[in-house]
Amino acid sequence: MPDDLVAPVPGTLHHVEIWVPDLARAIADWAWLLEDLGYTSHQSWEHGRSWKLGPTYLVFEQSPALTATRHDRCAPGLNHLAFHVESPARVDLLTARARENGWTLLFPDRHPHAGGTHQHAAYLESADGFEIELIASSTSQESSQGEPSTA
Repeated sequence: MPDDLVAPVPGTLHHVEIWVPDLARAIADWAWLLEDLGYTSHQSWEHGRSWKLGPTYLVFEQSPALTATRHDRCAPGLNHLAFHVESPARVDLLTARARENGWTLLFPDRHPHAGGTHQHAAYLESADGFEIELIASSTSQESSQGEPSTA
């Protein structure tokens, strides 16, 4: 049965909307990654794009109501998006691809264990200051049982 015909689990995210200062740059930063993770193009309009996986979609919009030109992940609001990745090897591959696509590796001195030795993850930041975490699913369950990552 197609994903959009299956009733989503109540309480799961419907969508996340991220306002970006430069839509073309955001598309270049995010499209390859989201598509590699299994998202498909969902919507496209003059000031935005979205990608969908299952019942959840991510929206990137260059709104005329923006009040800043760079996201500050350390200010109140969204710190980062964390994505399940199927294996440590896949995390490493996506990390290399992200760096080739202009993402900066955060905490390189502790990579790939910046969240602790119990997990294999990459913390990356885009040119616009958005952070993602790519975490190997085989170890993500262990990390969710303890304290949240401070990375």
